[in-house]
Amino acid sequence: MFDIIIEIFSAIKRNKLRTALTGFAVAWGIFILIVLLGAGNGLINAFEQSSSRRALNSFRVYGGHTTKAHEGLNEGRSIDLENTDVKLTADNFKGVTDDFAPSVAQWGLTASRNSKHLSLTLNGCYPTMQKIEGVQMLAGRFINEIDIRDKRKVLIIDKDAAEVLYADLADPMDAVGQTLNVEDIIYTVIGVYKPLFEGGKHEFMTSFSTLQTIYGRGKEVDTYAFMTNGLASVEDNDAFEAELRRVLAENHHFDPEDQGAVNFWNRMSQYVKTSTGMNMLTTAVWVIGIFTLLSGIVGVSNIMLITVKERTREFGIRKALGAKPMSILALVLAESVAITTFFGYIGMVAGIGVTELASSILGDGVINNGNWSETVFTNPTVELHVAIEATLTLVVAGTIAGFIPAQKAVKVKPIEALRAD
Repeated sequence: MFDIIIEIFSAIKRNKLRTALTGFAVAWGIFILIVLLGAGNGLINAFEQSSSRRALNSFRVYGGHTTKAHEGLNEGRSIDLENTDVKLTADNFKGVTDDFAPSVAQWGLTASRNSKHLSLTLNGCYPTMQKIEGVQMLAGRFINEIDIRDKRKVLIIDKDAAEVLYADLADPMDAVGQTLNVEDIIYTVIGVYKPLFEGGKHEFMTSFSTLQTIYGRGKEVDTYAFMTNGLASVEDNDAFEAELRRVLAENHHFDPEDQGAVNFWNRMSQYVKTSTGMNMLTTAVWVIGIFTLLSGIVGVSNIMLITVKERTREFGIRKALGAKPMSILALVLAESVAITTFFGYIGMVAGIGVTELASSILGDGVINNGNWSETVFTNPTVELHVAIEATLTLVVAGTIAGFIPAQKAVKVKPIEALRAD
């Protein structure tokens, strides 16, 4: 075994440049594969993290404007949702759960406390909003059914607002239980929540019935959300949307084919489509990585063919002196495996190092347009077992690549080898 190792190093030493160039191709292949997998994982992790915050089977309906004339009514009409739309949806669709969350908003309000002032949007909502939107409470509680029934003047504020308005308190979370003036109406703060989008505009929440009553919104609903069951494919979701649009069209007298009259935000459909895209991305990364690896393997095979040709005389003398075919086969294969293993390991370590460095420097990649921010890149690393498995696959491929040249070396006849130049 020791003699084989010495011979391998001697052969590599005689062809330093050629071995280095071939090894670079091998290392580059595994390096690119790991870096691409890390980048793909960064996108996928961000997508999964964002999706996990909210109910994936949630569906939201917004009012819009008609783009077609219908039943003698002109296009451009505003379609304003009402409480009856919520009831129609619940009554006509068996796949809809009871977790309805209608909401109504009042924009351009100002909250004040002592000398602090803050612009905000006030959303009147139902308790189910917390489940559907994944509202994370940092202190206190969310809206409950008693708040709805008694039309309580309660308020849930975002963390940033608590830090500004209640900066005089030891802990901004102590805002819970305090009062707050919003447009000369005194509310009691019952909770502080973590906004879904950091750096966004301030949005406070109160009871749906409270806001409808205080601001005279009657039966208006700006938007309503609910959860669906059994809509696992894009086709199922498209069919559901078409039928819901038809039901709402009958109630508001617009063309069922009018896409602008009402607007939908179907998270399940978006999730299915995005998941498909992510799977395609992962497949593309592996395909590109494997072809890059193959270029390195071809290089190994070529260098071994050249090595066998150069050492034809040597192999003939070995066979003439009684060397067994398996010893020559093992020698050539061992050299092929040594090159792919050594340089494959270097590529793997370099790839893991780059992904870990990117993760530590970049952290979470965030898009921020001034109104909201969203994480689009998280933990761009590759699990160690994946990197090791990819490297082992490379070693196996290198062994196979060296087998053909090794077979050629075994078939060398001593007489012909001695005549070779």
